[in-house]
Amino acid sequence: MKILVTGATGNVGRMVVDELLALGATDIRALTVDPARAALPSTVEVVRGFVGRPSTLPLDGVDVMYLAPHIPTVSEMCRLAAQAGVKRIVDLAGAKGDHWQAIEDGVEASGVPYTHLEPGEFMANATLWADQIRAGDCVRDAYPESANAAIAQEDVAAVAARVIVEAGHDGKSYELTGPETLTRRQKVESIGRGIGRELRYIELTHTEAVDQLRPVMGEHAEWYLEGAAALVDHPQPARPTVAELLGRPATTYEQWAREHADLFR
Repeated sequence: MKILVTGATGNVGRMVVDELLALGATDIRALTVDPARAALPSTVEVVRGFVGRPSTLPLDGVDVMYLAPHIPTVSEMCRLAAQAGVKRIVDLAGAKGDHWQAIEDGVEASGVPYTHLEPGEFMANATLWADQIRAGDCVRDAYPESANAAIAQEDVAAVAARVIVEAGHDGKSYELTGPETLTRRQKVESIGRGIGRELRYIELTHTEAVDQLRPVMGEHAEWYLEGAAALVDHPQPARPTVAELLGRPATTYEQWAREHADLFR
């Protein structure tokens, strides 16, 4: 089975390649804009290209394609995959009905059998707090009681690899979360335990938080905090999907922080 991994230099795509190798996959083609930076093993076929340029997709002989999310070209990429005889697309999207719905729509319109992966917020988004944690023991942000079940990117990649190599996932949509719903305050406390420090969450007003985030997130700062506000009254529940698919517990927030402690030091 020939597997094409698009976005193979990306945060999730690179991990997907590693997870596929760990599962014994032997015919992997990796698409990346920078083959040298990818530093992929010699057993992986590396091809220069970008999901934003569908003409660069190396689809000849491909059985399964892992599709990194790129809304502007998703329909064209999937149409070309269908023409090339790709037998299944495993796409990385997001919650149904949100911004990333266009990914699933484009995949399904192609007629190629699919598996949708729908992760929520990545634990790695905690790096928004990294500068504050490196500077002291307080994190200043809004909506401390906003709660969701963030997921480790490593778990997303492990699920992607598993459903790529296994049969029985056609037509499935998998909502992927971490194992526990935590408030933003609890996340900061979990990071503290993970790195061996006691951290406190200092609440800002919405406007103060937007002003703080704007230099980093630009026009998306308001959108990001509106999403956080919505999770105060409507917290995201944790789902058991990762554990069910992988046969092991999903990574906890504290475990993730411990494994990535250098991000906060």
